[in-house]
Amino acid sequence: MSAPMKVGAVIITMGNRPDELRALLDSVAKQDGDRVEVVVVGNGSPVPDVPEGVRTVELPENLGIPGGRNVGIEAFGPGGRDVDIVLFLDDDGLLAQHDTAELCRRAFAADPELGIISFRIADPETGVTQRRHVPRLRANDPMRSSRVTTFLGGANAVRTRVFEEVGGLPDEFFYAHEETDLAWRALDAGWMIDYRSDMVLYHPTTAPSRHAVYHRMVARNRVWLARRNLPAPLVPVYLGVWLLLTLVRRPSRPALKAWFGGFREGWTSPCGPRRPMKWRTVWRLTRLGRPPVI
Repeated sequence: MSAPMKVGAVIITMGNRPDELRALLDSVAKQDGDRVEVVVVGNGSPVPDVPEGVRTVELPENLGIPGGRNVGIEAFGPGGRDVDIVLFLDDDGLLAQHDTAELCRRAFAADPELGIISFRIADPETGVTQRRHVPRLRANDPMRSSRVTTFLGGANAVRTRVFEEVGGLPDEFFYAHEETDLAWRALDAGWMIDYRSDMVLYHPTTAPSRHAVYHRMVARNRVWLARRNLPAPLVPVYLGVWLLLTLVRRPSRPALKAWFGGFREGWTSPCGPRRPMKWRTVWRLTRLGRPPVI
C-alpha cells in the first residue's frame, strides 16, 4: 500500500484576529490521520502566538492574498513539493469536522485527475451557506457536490502537482479573482475541480464589499483575468457580459465610479503573462456548466 498523502495548510493573517486564528489552528490539529503541517504567514504584520510546531513567516509588507499564499506554498519547499496537498484556510474560519483532511486524502488518491477541491463555507451560528460561496451558476442547493470551474480562496485543497505544472496564484492580483485565474490554468492543463459539500469551513457571514478596495480590484482583475487567459474573440464577450451584470445590479454611484476606474486600470496596466486557454478547454468549461463568458 502507498503511504498516505502528506497534507499542509497555509494560513495568512494580518495579526488582527488572534483568537480566531488560534481556534482555527486547534481545529487543524484535531484532524484525523497523520498530522497536518501548518504555515502561518504574517502578511505585513507580526504573527500572533501560535502552538508549538506551527511554522511562521513574517513578511515586511502586505503582498496581498495571492502573494501571501504563494509564500506559504514555498514554505513547504519549491512549489510545495514537501507535501502532496495544500489547504488554504481563512484565519477567521474553522474546520467543522475532524475528518476534512482525511477526506481530502481519499478524494485525491481516488481520482488522479482531481487537482482542486472547494469546501463548503457555512455560517457557524446558522449553518447557512451564502449563494456566492457555491462556485457554480446553479447555486440553489449548496448541499449538492459537483464538478465546478472555480473554487473558494479561503476554503480549499490543492494538489501540489498543480502548482508544479501551472505555477502559483497570480501575485499581481493582490485581491479578487486569483482563484479563477489558477482554476482556468489548471483546467487547461487537464486537471478537474470538485465542490464538496461534506468538507465544511465555518466562517462568519460577511459581504465582500466590506473591503475598501473591493469594487476597483474586482473590475481591474476581471479584465486581467480575461486578458491573461481567454482566447482573443472571447475577451470582449466576457467583459461585456460582466459590464452589463454590474449595471443591472445597480451599485451606488461611488461604487460604480470605483468599478469603472478599476475596469480602465485593467486595460492600461500590465496583467502578467498571457497564456490563452485552448478552445477544447472553453468547451470543457461549457460542458461543466459555466462557459467562460460569464
